[in-house]
Amino acid sequence: MRKSLFALILSMIVCVANADTEFKTKAKSALLIDYDSGAEIFAKDADVLMPPSSMIKLMTLAVLFDELKAGTITMDTRFTVSENADYENPLWYPASKICLVKGQTITVRDLILGLIVLSGGDASVVIAEHLAGTESAFTAKMTEKARSIGMPLSSFGNASGLPNPNNLMTSRELATLAVHLIGDYPELYPMFATKRFEFDEHKTEWCQEWGRTHTVNYNKLLFNMPGADGLKTGHTSDGGYGMVASAKVGGRRLVGVINGFNGKGHDALANEMKKLLNHGFATTMNKTFFQPGDTVAQIPVWYGKQDTVDATVVKPFAVTLGKNKGLAGVRVLARFNEPLNAPINAGDEIGQLIAEQDGVVVAQMPLVAKDRVRKIQFLGRVIKNIMVMCGGQ
Repeated sequence: MRKSLFALILSMIVCVANADTEFKTKAKSALLIDYDSGAEIFAKDADVLMPPSSMIKLMTLAVLFDELKAGTITMDTRFTVSENADYENPLWYPASKICLVKGQTITVRDLILGLIVLSGGDASVVIAEHLAGTESAFTAKMTEKARSIGMPLSSFGNASGLPNPNNLMTSRELATLAVHLIGDYPELYPMFATKRFEFDEHKTEWCQEWGRTHTVNYNKLLFNMPGADGLKTGHTSDGGYGMVASAKVGGRRLVGVINGFNGKGHDALANEMKKLLNHGFATTMNKTFFQPGDTVAQIPVWYGKQDTVDATVVKPFAVTLGKNKGLAGVRVLARFNEPLNAPINAGDEIGQLIAEQDGVVVAQMPLVAKDRVRKIQFLGRVIKNIMVMCGGQ
């Protein structure tokens, strides 16, 4: 078996530029990535653990979305509100909430919208207690979910983001969570773009009045940036303001995270995020080389019923490049061992697709088998061996 390097594109001329490394933000931590390529466009202390405040509710939703995806609950399933989520619990006096009453029931749909739009901490508690029995037990589910999607550092003390020493996340891991929510729940993600939610099942006059004046999404980016469609804001007095956001402009999606921002309110937060996202759109571009199903290379197979197997990708292979720097020497390379041993199943990883820019790897992705290749029977393998010994193929 020998190592093969197949140069797919040599000295390709592309007009690009480095992202503006002079971009500044007052946030303590920030990250901007391209959704398709995963490329980092801007970072500031993106791997520092910080309190995520209400942005932690994105993980609460991710756990809930898995239950919806599995079919164990539906949007119309009703959860019962406990004393812990009752609006008269002093915990919720200063905090964002839907305004729920012990004993009432609420649909999963309203819990999701109440959490996204109103940042309802009480909704988080209702979800946690229904899915795990207690909020404390639910944090174990949050941790398990985080580890399963590539978030090794995040820790969780509650489901709402209220101050707790165990509530810690990095901007990079918040971006990882956002990419997961966008890509793995396409039927649910549009709910993050909801600008207004009017809960119509309040049980007390005080809550009815609360609900009358609390209907607009705290995410003001939805109102001031075309293409913005999520995700979540957060704020605590100690941690400052934070936001996980995404916007799709001209068919291209960017994901941004800001945390520890000490501006004046959610409008200032939205303006800071808008500047960060616009920076990415203005200074960088994407080049997509392969789509899922495209044949990237044909790799020889040993003992297979077919002599070769087509290598492809499971998601678009895109590279993020700067707009203003002209470059020659962008190469896309397929690396694989040949021949591969049959049998091979569709989807098996059989190599790597790599993009280099001036000799530096800027993107890489597994190559997978497009189709199944069965192994020939014993007699066929004997004949194959004889042919090879006699100088055949």
